[in-house]
Amino acid sequence: MSRRPSERRRVPAPVLRTRIGSKRAATDQPNVTGDGDCRLTPRFWALLVLTGIGAGLAGAALMALLHAVAELAYGPGAGTGFQAAVERAGPWGRVWPLLLAGVLAGGGWFLLRRWVPGRTDVDDAVWTGDARLGVRRSAGTSVLSEIVVGLGASLGREAAPKLIGGVWASVLACRGGLTVEQRRLLVACGAGAGLACVYDVPIGGALFIAEVLVGTVRLPVVLPALACSAIATVVAWVGLPVGPVYSGLGTPVPTPSLLVWSVPAGLVLGGLATAWVRLVGWVSCHQPRSTWWRLGTPLAAFAVLAALGLALPQLYGNGADLTAQALSGTGPLALFALLALAKPLVTAMCLGSGASGGLFTPTLCTGAVAGAALGGAWSALWPGTPVGVFALVGAAAMIGASMQAPLAGLVMALELTGTGLQVAVPLAAAVFVATAVSRKLDGYSIYSARLAARPVTDQAT
Repeated sequence: MSRRPSERRRVPAPVLRTRIGSKRAATDQPNVTGDGDCRLTPRFWALLVLTGIGAGLAGAALMALLHAVAELAYGPGAGTGFQAAVERAGPWGRVWPLLLAGVLAGGGWFLLRRWVPGRTDVDDAVWTGDARLGVRRSAGTSVLSEIVVGLGASLGREAAPKLIGGVWASVLACRGGLTVEQRRLLVACGAGAGLACVYDVPIGGALFIAEVLVGTVRLPVVLPALACSAIATVVAWVGLPVGPVYSGLGTPVPTPSLLVWSVPAGLVLGGLATAWVRLVGWVSCHQPRSTWWRLGTPLAAFAVLAALGLALPQLYGNGADLTAQALSGTGPLALFALLALAKPLVTAMCLGSGASGGLFTPTLCTGAVAGAALGGAWSALWPGTPVGVFALVGAAAMIGASMQAPLAGLVMALELTGTGLQVAVPLAAAVFVATAVSRKLDGYSIYSARLAARPVTDQAT
């Protein structure tokens, strides 16, 4: 009895046209699909290489700007040891940079939004638009974002390189005559590569492109995503350090205590991620609209952060140093518990003021300190696991659930620390439970929750 050939076809066709002896099609494997509407032509691949190079150079330049601003504001060493530099500064030395950030944010973003047209939301442009982005407005937004973060705003540094990577891809795609489908994929690759290169996470960046920005893990997406992330990461090494962002953590040892803890911790972190994403959505929807509110709200928000930072300097910045502290297990558990609540609140306040910045590192930080606090309490009942290992699991679970991208979150946590494979099972269990809980409770992510409102007639449930 003869079998019917597969109804799916590879387009373009492979070099070897004949099938193997069974006569089954290669496309019977679900991820081995044709290119579909997005043809991976030689022109597309050439533009992808240029996109990776541009994203890597832009990422290195933006990080140099960030470090330079931080050192001008808080003194030598602030570019690499931000929290320590903030703690060395006196009261006025902590306050004036954030007040300046409020003035620059209010005035700068008001002028950009009023006088410079163009789209600056990469996610929305890829998901619902034609992937065209405004060059001048995006460039101004990115530079201003890194300046504000360097001055101490509680926002992530990755938003600017992600945006510029997407903008560069958009320019290349338009000038290269790519179709809308090709342009969307190229812009997604550029944006993900911009994020990947500043954190040195090429594999996590590729999964971020596939899981979050494109929404499918199949060869015609994974191949360009991986290539673009890798190219950008290598190029960014001209100005950025090579290796894990959080290094020197040692090799975690799997314990029965950690494995058992990972499941209830995933439940708690899934609920925390849901609350965090909802808060992001609420402040994004209620950003100031009138002229005077847009000018004054960032100054007010950053002044509040400055006042809080006099007592808790860990609230300054994107939270990278606080994450490192939690991962190393150094610090009072009560402080970690307090910061697990305070850090997302001040980040939401900065975002809600109208400032532009990322949420990746603040989210990772929240998971790390929450994991450290929860794990430290658990160790009182079942000792034997270092607090830093609990923090690693908490960070992975929080970022995976908040992005609604468990694979990307898990791999990014491994790449960022350069360790964790020894505790892969507890990591996977916590990420799975947290993401499943947040998906069941809500389903939004820190990216979809920030999308601007659409016309009523165009809204979907």
